[in-house]
Amino acid sequence: MNKNKIAVRWLSAGHFANDIYTGVLNPIMPFIAAKLGITMAMATAVISISSIFSTLLQPIFGFFADNMLKRVFIFWGLILSSIFIPMTPLAPNTCILILFIILGSLGSSFYHPQASGFVNKFASMCNSCANDMGIFISMGSLGYSFGPLIAAGVTQYLGMEHMPIMSVLGLSLAFTMFLFVPKLSNVEKKPEYKTFKETFYTILMNRKMNYLMIISMMKVLVTTSCCTLLPFLWKDMGYPPFYIGVALFLFIIAGGIGSLVSHKIELAFGTKNLLYFSMTATLPMIIMFSLTYKHHPVFSIAMFVIIGFTTMLAQPVTMVMGQTLLPKYKSVVAGFMNGFAWGVVAISLSLIGLTAQKYGITNVLIILSFFPVVASPIIQYL
Repeated sequence: MNKNKIAVRWLSAGHFANDIYTGVLNPIMPFIAAKLGITMAMATAVISISSIFSTLLQPIFGFFADNMLKRVFIFWGLILSSIFIPMTPLAPNTCILILFIILGSLGSSFYHPQASGFVNKFASMCNSCANDMGIFISMGSLGYSFGPLIAAGVTQYLGMEHMPIMSVLGLSLAFTMFLFVPKLSNVEKKPEYKTFKETFYTILMNRKMNYLMIISMMKVLVTTSCCTLLPFLWKDMGYPPFYIGVALFLFIIAGGIGSLVSHKIELAFGTKNLLYFSMTATLPMIIMFSLTYKHHPVFSIAMFVIIGFTTMLAQPVTMVMGQTLLPKYKSVVAGFMNGFAWGVVAISLSLIGLTAQKYGITNVLIILSFFPVVASPIIQYL
C-alpha cells in the first residue's frame, strides 16, 4: 500500500476517534441535566452550543487549511476533542459544562475540514476519490455510533465520573497520525493564496453549491433532531442509559453503512434517485416510529435504525459533488457541507427542544421530517 493510501486510512481512523467524542453527549445529557438540575430545553440549548462550535466554524478553519500545507488542525483538533468532551460529566455547574463543551467542540471544527481536504487530495493521487471519501465518512459515522454506546456503558456500569478514560484513544491516534500522515509540502506545491472574501464569495454565490448545502441541512435536521430529542423520550419511559446508547449506536452505525455503500447504490440507481430517496423516505418512517414506540418498541427501533441508514446515504455523494464543483476550495467546501450545514441546524435546536417540551417530541419530529420532502425538488437542478 503506497503512502497516500496509508495517509487516507489514518485520517479515516482519526475521523473515527474524533467522532466518538462528538457522539458522547446525546445519550448522557439527560443524566447530566438531572445532576445539574436543568430542564430539557436548557439541555438542548447546551447541545446546540456544542453543535455550533463543532460545526459552524468549520468553513473558517477550512479556509486556513486550504492556504497552508501544515497538518496542525488534524492534530490539535483530535487532542482538544479527546481531552475536553470526556470531562463534561465532571462539570460542577452549567458554566463549566459549557466551557468544556466549547473547547472540545472546537476540536471537531479543527479536524473535519482539513482532514476531508487531505483525504480528497491523497485519494485523487490514487484515482479513488469517491470510494475513499465514502470510507472516510463512514468511519466518522462508525465513531459517532460508538460514542453513545461507550458513554452510556461507562455511565451505567462505572459512573459518569470515569468518562475521562475515553481520552486515551484520541490522544494515541493523534500521535500516530503525526507519524503516518505526510506533510503536503512533501507531495504538493504551496497553493496559490486566496483571500477570505474571494473564497467565501465564490462558494456562497455558486447556485449548485447552495443547493447541495440545503440538501445537507435537510438531512442533518432529521438526524440531529432524532439523536437529541429521543433520548429524553426514552428516559421518560424509564429506559436505562445503556438502552439509549445502544439505540443511538444502531442508528448511527446504520448511517455509516449507508455512507459506505452509497457509491455502489449511486452507480446502480443514479445520483438523482439516491438523493430523492434519501430526502423523502424518512417522513413515512418517522410516522411509523411515532405510531409504534409505545406498544411495539422493537419495531419502532427498527424504523429508527432504517432512518439513520436512509438519511446518510447521500452524504458522500454530496461531499464529492461539492469538492468536484469547486476543486480549489476542498477544505472550505468540506467545512460548509459537513460543518456549516450542521451549525445552522444547531442554532435551531434550542427552539426545537422548547417546542418539543411543549407539544411533544414525536409531534415535532413528524413536522421536521416534512422539510426534506418540501426541499427535494431542488435535486433536479443539480
